[in-house]
Amino acid sequence: MNARSDYWFPRRRFGWGWGMPVRWQGWIVLALSLALLFLGLTWLRPLYGQTLFVGYTALVCAALVFICWLKGAPPGH
Repeated sequence: MNARSDYWFPRRRFGWGWGMPVRWQGWIVLALSLALLFLGLTWLRPLYGQTLFVGYTALVCAALVFICWLKGAPPGH
């Protein structure tokens, strides 16, 4: 990946997927995802139970993967 790349998340060196963010937009997305997970853990889980929390966590993680897919380098081996 060159220095002028517009990817927010680089391709992993080994394995499939994306690495840590390389642009500020990627760091914002990652921080927001972690904040949403923490918020769900402290607010949603005690009020509504574990089942809803698991669904919420899956939704937040799916959104993160979707953003990585849109704004990240193409994953590969």
